[in-house]
This record gives sequence, structure tokens and C-alpha cells, in this order.
Amino acid sequence: MTAMAVVIVSYNTRDHLHACLETIPFAEASEVIVVDNASTDGSSEMVRAEFPWVRLIVSSTNSGYGSAANQGMAACLAPYVLLLNGDTRLAPGALHSLSQYLDRHPRAAVVGPRLVNVNGSLQASCYPFPTPLSIFLEESTLGRFVRFVPILRDRYLRTWAYNDSQRVPWALGAALALRREAVDDAAGFDESFFLYYEEVDLCLRLWSAGWEVHFTPVTTVTHVGGASSDQRRTEMSVQWFRSVRRFYRLHYSWIRTIEVIVVVKSIVLARLIRDSLKLRLTTCANEKPELAERANAWRKILSGRVGD
Repeated sequence: MTAMAVVIVSYNTRDHLHACLETIPFAEASEVIVVDNASTDGSSEMVRAEFPWVRLIVSSTNSGYGSAANQGMAACLAPYVLLLNGDTRLAPGALHSLSQYLDRHPRAAVVGPRLVNVNGSLQASCYPFPTPLSIFLEESTLGRFVRFVPILRDRYLRTWAYNDSQRVPWALGAALALRREAVDDAAGFDESFFLYYEEVDLCLRLWSAGWEVHFTPVTTVTHVGGASSDQRRTEMSVQWFRSVRRFYRLHYSWIRTIEVIVVVKSIVLARLIRDSLKLRLTTCANEKPELAERANAWRKILSGRVGD
């Protein structure tokens, strides 16, 4: 098997990171690197104390997921890298299976494994490149109803069975097997994306350069999901909008950018109305701070005061 390193990006996920590192077969990984994005929960101290075989890179500031991933990849030498979130768990033989898959598919630059939730249920991990329609389906939750339409559910990447290897537009960044040659040629992740859409942007650029992005169920990775972002849920809603807008500005015409902004802001307006009504009607004091915070986030997005 071709050597594969493991790079884990972590931010305030100490317990999840500990569980993740316990599943990594030290004998199979050529290198294991943890990039800690200025965590304040003792993550770096835990890694030093309990996993001395891990190379730890501690950032003084949280510069974002893409920047941390680039740091980790630059620090390793292996031809292949398995990039992981800190809240993932590997199955036995994962590195071997993914390395073999990359060996068999020399045009594959990115390979996404099958993801499951902690309870074992399937987690959607492959998506089309975003369009106003796909964003509307995803963010308005109408896409969930596609699974009940037999003709559509096997064609819609969010609801297909994930039981066959195939080429896909892009795969979720929680777990990605990367071919270093291709990623280096593409100059890695665009660090102007602080969070969200950095893997979408990378996959689009790789496809444009003649590489491929694949999904394969040769191994399964458990992904808790939201371990870092749930700590700052409202802030992350604003960050998501900022990343969507930046992605469109980089890759599409101004007309399409306006189209997607209109779609997103329509959804946000509906959420503002919903949460404002809930805030007015709720009698639960514990709900009011979160509802008020969410409503303020929606107002910030609608006003355009989200920065670049």
C-alpha cells in the first residue's frame, strides 16, 4: 500500500479528538499530525500527554479549517493524506482500503468514504455543486421529501444509497483521502474560506484541472458532526452565508451570484419570521436567549453586514 498520513484538524473537541486518535492504527499511518486551531479546552495538552507519537501543531489563532488543513499537509511527506475532523472515528483497515482505492484510480484526487452517524445511520456526504435550486432544497428542508420519490431519490446525491463507488462533484470535508500531487498542484485549500465551502472550492478547482473526485464505500467513518460549530451555532450561520457568497463570487457570474443571494435571503427571511414569532409566543425563559440570538443572526445576514 502507498504510504498514507493522517491529518486531523481540531478546535475545542478534546474528548472527540481523544476518541478519534484511539481509532487510528499507528502501525498503518506513515505520520499522524494534529493541527489544533487555538483550542482552549486542553486539547493540545491531552495529545501531548496521551499520544506522544502524534506530531502536534498548535496555532496561536484560529485561522480556519482550510488554513489548518494546509499546515498539516505541508508538514507530512506521504503521497496520500487522510484529512479528518476531530469528531470522526475510523473503522479497522480504513487507511489500507483508501490507499488501495487511490492506487487503483490514478485520476482520483479526492476520495470520500462512507460516513455514518454515531447511531450507525447513513450520513449524507456527497453533493452537487451548489445552484440556487440545490441550495433552496437543502436549506428549506424540501430536499428531505425527495427520498419519498422513487425516481428521484437514487439520482439526488443527498438521498441515494451510498453503496457503490462513483465519481461525485464534491465530498464532505469531515473525512477525505487526498492525493498530495493533485492537491499541491491546486495550491491546497483556499484559506480565504474560514469555514464551509473550502472543500467545495477545492473539488471544483480539481475537476477544472482534469482531476476527479470519488465516493467509495470501501470503508466507513463515523462522524459525530457539529462538534466545533455547535459551540457557536449562530456565528456559524453567518459564516455559512459569507462562504456561499464568496464561493459564487469566485466561480460564477455576478448574475448567478445575485440569484443565489436572493434565494438564501428568502430562506433567511422565513427563518427570521419563524424565530421572531417563537420569541414572542414562547413562555419558556430558557428558549428566549437562543431565539433572540438566532433572530439577530438572520437580521445581520439580511442587512448584508457579514463582511468578506
